[in-house]
Amino acid sequence: MSVGTQPSLGALVQFWAAGSTGLLNVPKTGFFCSSQCPGSIVLKTFDAITRMRNEGQVLIGGFHSVMERECLGILLRGRQPVIWVPARSIVGMHLKPELVPAFENGRLLILSPFPPSAKRMTSALAEERNRFVAALADRAFIPHAAPGSRTLNLAQELAARPKPILTIRDPLNEPLIKLGAINVEEPCGVA
Repeated sequence: MSVGTQPSLGALVQFWAAGSTGLLNVPKTGFFCSSQCPGSIVLKTFDAITRMRNEGQVLIGGFHSVMERECLGILLRGRQPVIWVPARSIVGMHLKPELVPAFENGRLLILSPFPPSAKRMTSALAEERNRFVAALADRAFIPHAAPGSRTLNLAQELAARPKPILTIRDPLNEPLIKLGAINVEEPCGVA
């Protein structure tokens, strides 16, 4: 476990890391998805994540919502690195068995901007974690952001920076498309 600092939104942020921090120097796609993801978007998201995995893209995220956890499973079946940022401290954390092979092979970097006292995830920590992930990512893939959700609020913040946003083309994603999100299924969306 190491402790480092990283520029984040113009400030240095202290973080704790387990794994190869060299992954912070490669292009990263932040991954965020509302907990309620419509069926019309689910399969397209799995296809996009599989394509990103096969292309060796590095994804960074909290992988907390059901959709995000499913996508983490797809990513772990690949050979590319993944960066996981839980919404709590990682000091003393035990890895779930499905994460161990990727961690032992140097493909999983675990980061946390939270001190050892943050032992339990809260919605406030999740929101702060998502901003940390967004600051580290070069672009964001948001398969779905439900109306009025924190994910949509984050997408609005990203669009204002501006940070490129990828999404799934679907009528239910009109709010993301209006923010300028690029269709991840188009060639320019998966470079």
